[in-house]
Amino acid sequence: MSSLDISNQFSLDVNGLTDLKRQVRENSPQAIKAAAQQFEALFLQIVLKSMRDATPHESMFDSEQTRMYESLLDQQLAQVLAAKGGGTGLAALIEKQLNQANADPQSLSDLPFTPTPQAYPLPHALSAIPLPQGNAGVGSTMNDQPTDAVTPTSREFVNRVWAPAYEASRSTGIPAHFMVAQAALETGWGKSEPRFSDGRPSHNLFGIKAGKNWSGPVVEATTTEYVNGAAQQQTERFRAYASYTEAFRDYANLLSSNPRYARVIGSQDPSTFARGLQQAGYATDPMYAAKLERIIGSSTLRQSLNS
Repeated sequence: MSSLDISNQFSLDVNGLTDLKRQVRENSPQAIKAAAQQFEALFLQIVLKSMRDATPHESMFDSEQTRMYESLLDQQLAQVLAAKGGGTGLAALIEKQLNQANADPQSLSDLPFTPTPQAYPLPHALSAIPLPQGNAGVGSTMNDQPTDAVTPTSREFVNRVWAPAYEASRSTGIPAHFMVAQAALETGWGKSEPRFSDGRPSHNLFGIKAGKNWSGPVVEATTTEYVNGAAQQQTERFRAYASYTEAFRDYANLLSSNPRYARVIGSQDPSTFARGLQQAGYATDPMYAAKLERIIGSSTLRQSLNS
C-alpha cells in the first residue's frame, strides 16, 4: 500500500501532511493524486459541516464536547470518502488538471487564480456609521432562495436598513450585518416584504407573526412553513410597523426578552448566531441556519455594504 494512501491516515496527522508537501514539490504523480484527494476531503468537510449546522441539536447529549467529536469524525470520514473514490469526483478532476499543468506550464496561465481586487467606495448615506470589521410565531421565511449576485436591489436594501440595524446592534450586541443578512433571507432582499392590500409596506423584515399578545396593525401574507420537513404554503397574519426602525426595535426586543435566544444575544460568530436562532425555534425551515450563514458570508452582503 502506498505511503500516500490518505484513507489510512489520521486527518490531523501533521507529519503525513508535511511529507505530502515535500513530495508534491518533487512533482510525484502519487503525491499529486494524494494532494487532490486532500482538497476534495476539505470540500467534503465543508459540506458535512453545513449539514451538521442545519440539523437541530436538542438532545440531552448535545454539548460542545460532542460537537467537537462530531467534527473530528466528519474530517476523518471526508478523508476516507475522497481517498476511496466515494466522494464527488472532484479529486480526479483536480489531479487531471495538475498533471496537465505539469506537462504544459502555460496551460493554466489564463485562469484568474489571483484576480485583481477591486475597491468599492462607501456611499455618503452610510459614511457616518461604522461598518462591520472583517467578516412564538416568528421566523416565517417569505423568501428561501439566498443569492450571491450583487444587484441594485441588494445594494438599495442594505442602504435602507443599515441605520436601524446598527441601532439594534447597540442594544443586542449582535453585529448589524448579521441582522441585515437575516432580513435579506426573510424578505428576499426586500422584494417579499409583507404588504397591505393597498400596496403599503408593513416594514416587517423578520417574519414576526401577530400573535394573541400583539395589539398593533396586522397584515396578511403567504409564507413557506415546514411541517414534518415538507414545505407548505400558508397564509399568516404578520405584525406591521410604521418604519424599519420600529421593526428592528421590536426584533431586538423579541430576542432580548425571550430566554430561548440567550445564546444569540451578543453572538459574534455567524455559525453560532444562525444555529442559535434555529435551535431556539425561530424558523421551521430545516436549512434556515445554513442559508443564513451563507448570506452573512456572501459577496452579495459584503459588496452591498461597501458599494
